[in-house]
Amino acid sequence: MERKSDDIGSKSQLSIDSTVNSGNRTPLQDPEKIAVQQSTQANSQIVEEGTPDHSKNPWHPSQFPDGGLEAWLVVAGAACGMFCSFGWLNAIGVFQSYYETHQLKDYTPSEVAWIPSLEIFMMFIMGPFVGYVYDNRGPRELLAVGSFLHVFGLMMTSLSSTYYQILLAQGICSPLGLNCIFNACVGTVTTWFFKKRGAAFGIMAAGSSLGGVIFPIMVNHLINEVGFAWSMRIVAFMILGMLIIANLTIKSRLPPKKREFKWMQFITPFKELKYSVLTLACWLFFMGLFIPINFIETQALENGMSPKLASYLIPILNAASIFGRVIPGILADKWGRYNLNIVTSFLSGLFTLALWLPASNNAALIAFAALYGFTSGAFVSLAPGQVAQISKVEDIGVRSGLLFAVLSIAGLVASPIAGAIVNSQNGSFTGAQIYAGVFLMAGAAMFVLARATLVGFKLVTKV
Repeated sequence: MERKSDDIGSKSQLSIDSTVNSGNRTPLQDPEKIAVQQSTQANSQIVEEGTPDHSKNPWHPSQFPDGGLEAWLVVAGAACGMFCSFGWLNAIGVFQSYYETHQLKDYTPSEVAWIPSLEIFMMFIMGPFVGYVYDNRGPRELLAVGSFLHVFGLMMTSLSSTYYQILLAQGICSPLGLNCIFNACVGTVTTWFFKKRGAAFGIMAAGSSLGGVIFPIMVNHLINEVGFAWSMRIVAFMILGMLIIANLTIKSRLPPKKREFKWMQFITPFKELKYSVLTLACWLFFMGLFIPINFIETQALENGMSPKLASYLIPILNAASIFGRVIPGILADKWGRYNLNIVTSFLSGLFTLALWLPASNNAALIAFAALYGFTSGAFVSLAPGQVAQISKVEDIGVRSGLLFAVLSIAGLVASPIAGAIVNSQNGSFTGAQIYAGVFLMAGAAMFVLARATLVGFKLVTKV
């Protein structure tokens, strides 16, 4: 078999020379070209007289189901897992404002912000090791362990009343479980979809947005009716039910491929320019991503918005991000994941600087919450797809984990820095808003360079 490929952005093809099919050509889609070449080079098996037997190569694009009952059940289960993991993370802004006025009212906003920041950090920092476990053992064990840690952490939060107790339960135990759940969901969906991977990731990620809508409203209402402790217990029981569904439906299409543990597998990806630039772009964007989510409710209260209306800002933001995760994910299969992420990232920064920064009334804040929710939500569905696009399928667990481990550093420091800026300006949010907007814009600019590592600066290429 002779394989020839032109540069990305030109017409791609696979030529198979044999006595029966001499000169026959099978066209490939541009955005899948890299993954096709890597998977076929690594795993192609040849039978008589050079004819490829794709049925024996589970990594070949033709072997991905891209649909069917089993595949969509996996997506449904992954959406439940994302509802309980990233969806819970999207609601952490509620606790920032609540803790500042209740259990931790004697602490500064910057000190309180370490709790949700540590939550983000712990969710992602163990990603490479969790990804390694996934690649070697599959999703089942990770989901079971993650479900226990997440639910147990929330139950312990319900019993917590001091800073260190909340930090341990909500900031460390629960997000360790979130890490396992998140990686199991992302890694498994990848094994079932190739051509429709963007759409599948979008639907899966929509589960996190739905969680971001339901959890803030649910927690705010429950706290007023049954108190903080029972609110956390009720939420934990609901999450347990959703995770049972995830545990029953999520399964990998392929058996795990056991490999020896080597530290170099966590270093090698960064030797690839395309991976390193993509990681830097995601890190810059992540530095600004959660600041509006964490502080918009607090800022709205400072601006005179009623507590009842302010409590709906985060649900509005996350409701809009449902569409922001599904629609760009579907469009990415047609126009390219890198192209869509550049557009949505730029708009996120633009709305932050042009709308949130000057916002001084309720209408402007509500409009910003909806628009920012839509554009920023695309990141969650597009970033894993970008990693998958430049990776072998069997390595996606570790490579995705490495990306989010790097992002965990941004998640750890971004909100406390923003809180410190607010303190230094005597409660003004102007500096924090500029800080968030600049990082979002920087991330968008770096996504342009990440795209350039694949196709240069061609404007019409689907990538």
